[in-house]
Amino acid sequence: MKFFNWMQKVFKNESVDMNSSALLNWLGIDKDTPRDKLSEATYFACMKVLAESLGKLPLKLHQATGQGIIKAENMNEYNLLKLRPNPYMTSAVFWSTVEMNRNHYGNAFVWIQRKGTKVENLWIMPSKDVSFLIDDAGLFSTKGKLWYRYSDAKTGKQYTFNSDEVLDFKTSMTFDGIRGMPIKDVLQSTVEGSLESQKFMNNLYKSGLTSKAVLEYTGDLDKSAKERLRKGFEDFASGSKNAGRIIPVPLGMKLTPLDIKLTDSQFIELKKYSALQIAAAFGIKPNQINDYEKSSYASAEAQNLAFYVDTLLYILKQYEEEITYKVLTTKQIKEGYFWKFNVGVILRADTKTQIEALSNAVQNGIYKPNEARAYLDMPIDEFGDSLMANGNYIPLSMLGANYGLRGGEE
Repeated sequence: MKFFNWMQKVFKNESVDMNSSALLNWLGIDKDTPRDKLSEATYFACMKVLAESLGKLPLKLHQATGQGIIKAENMNEYNLLKLRPNPYMTSAVFWSTVEMNRNHYGNAFVWIQRKGTKVENLWIMPSKDVSFLIDDAGLFSTKGKLWYRYSDAKTGKQYTFNSDEVLDFKTSMTFDGIRGMPIKDVLQSTVEGSLESQKFMNNLYKSGLTSKAVLEYTGDLDKSAKERLRKGFEDFASGSKNAGRIIPVPLGMKLTPLDIKLTDSQFIELKKYSALQIAAAFGIKPNQINDYEKSSYASAEAQNLAFYVDTLLYILKQYEEEITYKVLTTKQIKEGYFWKFNVGVILRADTKTQIEALSNAVQNGIYKPNEARAYLDMPIDEFGDSLMANGNYIPLSMLGANYGLRGGEE
């Protein structure tokens, strides 16, 4: 009864919710649990998968001509975006960083530093410091034009950029086509719930997997005495160092553990369900967060293909369109130049399947031998620039020619 009265005093001015510091402490959850979503394991894993997927794809510059699509490797922009968009970042790190900002903040912004028409560097602007301006009155130049305002937190200065100077990559969740919705906002309650469960498990391990207990005693103790008594029992009973130790209980007192079973509350099942919800919001497959319970893919190649079609295809299309439109000049776009990520990196099969596919392509006149060798990073051969085909193949119009017939006529 005294314990119940003490609990009443503790909570008499507290609302029973997860923001109550007394309730959180009683449940073993630190009221100062960090709210940074990146500390949640599944959220971090999904961000990592998408960021690394963008970083590993080579960005290529092509040109559509009358003779087909050819590589355009002799332009300054090609080497800039392929190797080092700015002096401090490689291409892989640059695009991974852009993708991290895009998912976490809803929009990722890249300033295009130009000298005349030549692109010199690409700089990532902190997403949280960039705001949108719509020139409804035509104060800057054109009425209705979109501008970007960057506020430097260190110097307090503000910079305004034309929309043609900024690459703007947004999430697919947008209601106005300008502001992307951060995935962390969509999943706010789910991620915070996962954070609390993760914190609870951490505290449970720290306490040596011992649950809370109720100490029954007779008489009345002041606040300092109760605190000393509680601390004394915790010194003997909590922590991995005390596992298996005997707990001395004074005469007239009784220590009763609270029987908390994680299986009864389906803790693991709920944690898995939350992880799958977070992964689904990112478009990440369960197998990519190490959940293989319901895996139905025949091979790693099939998994990568499903990930590309269901998740990466939209993301890459947005990147390619934005980069092509804003990095290239109007003249270059009219001449057929365009940017495209090489997805062959993630869709490659095993070595045997690759060789068989390339051999069939060469034998049927689709690839030249040197093109197939280049796919395998092998040097070209002086006789490998001719298309080949099986000599037994003939056009339909020539069927029966060897019998003196024309076009297969009898």
